[in-house]
Amino acid sequence: MKSILIIVTLLISNFGISQNNKEILKEIEKVQTELNEEYSNPETSILDSLDQITFKGLKFYPIDLKFRVKAKFVRTPNEKPFLMKTSTARLPEYVKYGEAYFTIDGKELKLNLYQSTNHENEEGYEDYLFLPYTDLTSGDGSYGGGKYIDIRIPQGDVLVIDFNKAYNPYCAYSHRYSCPIPPEENDLLVRIEAGVKDYKEH
Repeated sequence: MKSILIIVTLLISNFGISQNNKEILKEIEKVQTELNEEYSNPETSILDSLDQITFKGLKFYPIDLKFRVKAKFVRTPNEKPFLMKTSTARLPEYVKYGEAYFTIDGKELKLNLYQSTNHENEEGYEDYLFLPYTDLTSGDGSYGGGKYIDIRIPQGDVLVIDFNKAYNPYCAYSHRYSCPIPPEENDLLVRIEAGVKDYKEH
């Protein structure tokens, strides 16, 4: 009888995990679909006019939940604001907000998260953190200038980083834009095969 109860409990537990994963997959697919819709719509697209005509959709790495990680979030108060380098002469001001510690394939990794010092004037992004990064796919499957992830400020010390939602800087599509360059400390020495692929490979 006890063994039957254990089996039933495991089945219920696995069903819960499966259902949760399905919801996560739907959420990621929704994000990717919305990104494609944004780029396909002439009113919202950041693509150059000729690219809009031939645009057939962005390409993404296959969704892989190993690249959706729970990180330990460490707040770093009293940081001094700095000017982040961009692809142009523009130098937007950011401040390091915290650090995220996590593992992928057994490797211990760390990323810094930043907040614009002008965030209070950016409607809808008041509680957002900016996570720019590069990895071993940068220039080899992914855009060489790295990718970005937008993350809301966590309530506690746990932060979910979903690399499947990573998107390219606008500079990956057009030279008309000025894009922050991921700081060197956010270069990951692993292949993060997740999120949008390099547009030039289409």
